[in-house]
Amino acid sequence: MLGALGSVRLRRRWSPERLVRVAATALAIGAAVVAISPWLPLTLLALVLAGAGWVSALSTFNVSVQMAAPRWVVARALALYQMSAFGGMTVGSWLFGSVAEGSGVAVALLAAAAVQMLSVVAGLRLPLRDIETGNLAPRGWETPDTAVPVEPRSGPVVVTIDYRIAPKDVVHFLGVMNERRRIRRRDGAHLWALLRDLNDPELWIERYHVSTWLEYIRHNQRRTEADRANSDALLALHQGTEPPRVHRMIERQTGSLPVTRLPGPREMADPMTDPTRSN
Repeated sequence: MLGALGSVRLRRRWSPERLVRVAATALAIGAAVVAISPWLPLTLLALVLAGAGWVSALSTFNVSVQMAAPRWVVARALALYQMSAFGGMTVGSWLFGSVAEGSGVAVALLAAAAVQMLSVVAGLRLPLRDIETGNLAPRGWETPDTAVPVEPRSGPVVVTIDYRIAPKDVVHFLGVMNERRRIRRRDGAHLWALLRDLNDPELWIERYHVSTWLEYIRHNQRRTEADRANSDALLALHQGTEPPRVHRMIERQTGSLPVTRLPGPREMADPMTDPTRSN
């Protein structure tokens, strides 16, 4: 118990943001000392300080990106992070190398240290949003049964969800649906829209598209436990004893219907199948 409490206190004292600020400051100080140091031992100590700061910041970024991204998108998040990090190193090397060529190594190191300290100040004024409380574990979801046979590549899939919302709750509902829109689009949905029935003012319809049935399954498997609060808020606003009704539909082009025979259920579900082609 005491060990766990000490670990919590240590994490609070050395949060990733604070560790990165300390590491960036160490790198800036080390670079500045190397630029002006007349003694080799002091220069070596400054290089150790700068190297420790650089490695600490990079390691913290690596861990933070992996912890902050859901499992299904962690590879892409790491790829974007590494592209930005090493792309920045490349641009910085060219920029300060040009400064060193024109004004000397000491001036380039001092300029780099100044820019590094500006990044520390910017981090204090513009901190990242706190997401440590979000539970990014996958939320359980079971593939629904369908009366029409579908294949993983069947699509496009159009999904609508009916909500019954009391007039007094409309403003709150719109705020919750704004967060739902962000979640849907994050998880791969497109053409998201919120509709209101003109003949039934309490009926609201959420509609979105996914490319295939497999993408619809993946879309729902990408939901996290942190998204549960949004779903619970919608259920609390929904009126009636029945839950919101979900309609899952396959978009079908009429021009591809067979002309010599009636289409089978699978052909009606999969617009990518050519019913006139024989095996």
